[in-house]
Formats: sequence, structure tokens, C-alpha cells
Amino acid sequence: MQQSVLIIDDEKKICSLLARIIELEGFTVYQANTGKEGLKVLANQEVHVVISDVKLPDVNGVELVKQIKEIKPYAEVINLTAFGTIQDGVKAMRNGAFDYITKGDDNDKIIPLVYKAMDKAKLQYRVFELESKIQKQYDFNSILGQSKTILAAVDLARRVAPTDTTVLLLGETGTGKEVFAQAIHFESERKVKPFVALNCSGFNPDLLESELFGYKQGAFTGAQKDKKGLLQEANEGTLFLDEIGEMNLDLQAKLLRVLENQTFIKVGDTQTTKVNVRIIAATNRDLKTEAEEGRFRLDLFYRLSVFSIELPSLNERKGDVLLIAKYYLKQFAAKVNKPDFTMDEQFSENLLNHVWKGNIRELKNVIERVVILSDGQILNASLLPYEFHHGAAEGDGMKMETVEKMHIIKVLKYTGNNKTETSRLLGIGLTTLYRKLEEYHIS
Repeated sequence: MQQSVLIIDDEKKICSLLARIIELEGFTVYQANTGKEGLKVLANQEVHVVISDVKLPDVNGVELVKQIKEIKPYAEVINLTAFGTIQDGVKAMRNGAFDYITKGDDNDKIIPLVYKAMDKAKLQYRVFELESKIQKQYDFNSILGQSKTILAAVDLARRVAPTDTTVLLLGETGTGKEVFAQAIHFESERKVKPFVALNCSGFNPDLLESELFGYKQGAFTGAQKDKKGLLQEANEGTLFLDEIGEMNLDLQAKLLRVLENQTFIKVGDTQTTKVNVRIIAATNRDLKTEAEEGRFRLDLFYRLSVFSIELPSLNERKGDVLLIAKYYLKQFAAKVNKPDFTMDEQFSENLLNHVWKGNIRELKNVIERVVILSDGQILNASLLPYEFHHGAAEGDGMKMETVEKMHIIKVLKYTGNNKTETSRLLGIGLTTLYRKLEEYHIS
């Protein structure tokens, strides 16, 4: 990484002399004679350390620290002054300065100080880059689609993201509810805090309560020490509760308390725990009907649905099918070191005509299997699973058993004979796979 320093000083001779000294240490050095010039350099160049005079013609160097940090949060600032005061020094440090030193005392200090500031800035730059990549991966631009229905859903999510409002995401399984939840989190003020996801259908009621709220030592057999729940893990961040409709009524009452006053009681505890957490919930159920029929608390439904967003199914946005397919084709091709693929007309038509019961998740799985099975760059309809064909097996003179056997052999070869991974890619149970292997005499 290029290591660069910006010097801001209205005394041009001092600025040039200091620049020469620092350049001899191998750093790239930029110069500016006013605060405005310095901020312009910052906006256009990669700068890691700024050395700024306190007395500048257009701005106080101590106040300039704040503006520098706004443009380059990871940059470190060293303030130089001819007449240092304790008050200015304290203010500079509060504004985020790395150090505050008096001119004349800096001859022996400045180079070691620049190295120390550079080390800190480089570390902060790596963290900044990582956070930027994560945010880019999960922001709203990562949501694929150009159809009116998905753009309308994204627009609603963008509007609610900067707030702390509870959000309820509605839609069929596989429509991307967790992707939306992550985007809302990473576009909010809580983005640097944890995003914690919990699938409520993955636990029995007792385990779900322990996972959500945590427990005290001795609360039950096996509770050998205190455990933080996910609410605490998500403190100051976002907790995403997927499949909220699967939560039982008793636990719903406890969640309602969290939503109302951000407090809860751990399993086996008598003390109240307070948190600051945003809740985003998701379900594929009609919660209002569930509530009216007594299977979901009506008060919790109204508390969760302060801001509801309905995510369209893939069948409601058929114009996005090929766009999403191309995205996953590129992704999986790179994963297995294959060149980019092209879909032929029949392949594309079959994707468009298919009823996507599993939505985007089903499309993603289909594309992954196609990439595994393809021996060329042009994808044809024969690579698609059987449900995409209407009598195609008889039409090409091949028996279904033969096609199935060849398909299993190809996937086994791809996975290196890993039965568990093969069964996952085929979309069948491990027991079913072993039965097929025996039936087709595949070793």
C-alpha cells in the first residue's frame, strides 16, 4: 500500500522543507498552504497521515481535524503550532488528532511520530476497506432485479433503513427476506454494530427461548455457566427474526416486552436486562389471519407490522429471471474456474416458463447444478432438471432411468464422490441417494 502524507502549512518554506525530510523516509508527500487546498487534496488523493499547522489563513487547524476525519475517517492528524496551549491540545485530541506538538520541539519527534501515525492509519485503512466491502456486499445494490414490484420493495426498505423502526418482511420462502434485512441494517446508523439472524423454526420452544434471551448458570440441567442470548449479542445492532410465525405464544409475550421497552429477563434470572436493539422480523405466513384465529398474538402483530414490506415472488417478477440467472452463472462459473456461459434460446425460454415454487433460492440451486453438469460454454435445455422438460426424455430416445443414472454419476464426479454434498446438489435425501446408487449399480 502506498504510504502518503499531506502537509498543510501556509509558510511555504517550512512546508517544502518538511516535505523533503519526510520524502527521504520513502513516503509520498502532498503539500497545501490553506485548509481549503488541503481538503481538496484529501478528496482526490489517498492520504493516510496529515500534518497540519494550527494557524492557517482560512481555518483553525484544530477545527480542521473534524473535517479531515469526515473525508478520510482512517487518516491520522498531527497538529503543529508555534504557540501551543493546553486548551488547544485537549481540543485537538477530542477532535480526533493523533498528536499535538509545538514547532521547534518537532525536529527529533516528527519522523518517529509520522511512523507511529502511519502504522495506526494503515490498520484503520484495512478495517475501513473490509467494512466497505461488507457494506457493498449487503447494501441495496446487491438486490437483483429491475421489475416494478422489486424496485417498489427496495424503495420502501431504503426509506425505513435510516430509522430505528421495527420492520416486518412478508413473502414466500426464498424471496430474499434475509438479504433485505441485511441491506436495511447496513444502510442504517447501526451498520458498524452486529447483525444477528435467528431462524425461529430451527428450535423447539425451550431452546428458542434460551437462544434468544440467554440463561443464568443453574437455570436448568446443563446450564453450567451464564450464557448471553442473541438479543445481547445484537445489542446496539439489529436482530433478524426469520419465520417469526413459528414462535409460540408464551415466547411471543416476552418478545413483545422487548419491543415495548427493550428489556427482558434471562431464563433462570430475576434481574431485568436492558438492550438497545432493532428488530426486523420475517414470515411467509399471513400473520393477521393467524392472530385472528388465535395462533399469533394480535398485539405483537401490530407491534411488528409498524412498517411492513411485501416481497414479490419470482413468478411475479418473471422479467428478472434471466438477469438473476446470469448473475449466478457468473458467480458459480468463477467458483469452479469455468469460463462465462451463454444461455441458448430454449434454455432461456424454459427458465422463463418455469413455475418457481422455491423462488430465487430454487433458481440459484438450478443454476449451480447446470454449471456443474455443463461441458461447454453454451447452455442448452438438456442440462435443466427433469421437471423443466415435457416428454424430452422420450423424445431423444433415452429412458428416464438412464438419464437419472448419468446425472448422478456426473454430480458424484464433481463432488469427488462426496455423498452428502451430492445428495444436497441433487435435492434428495442421503438415504434416497444410497438407494439410487444400489439400484443403478454405481460404486
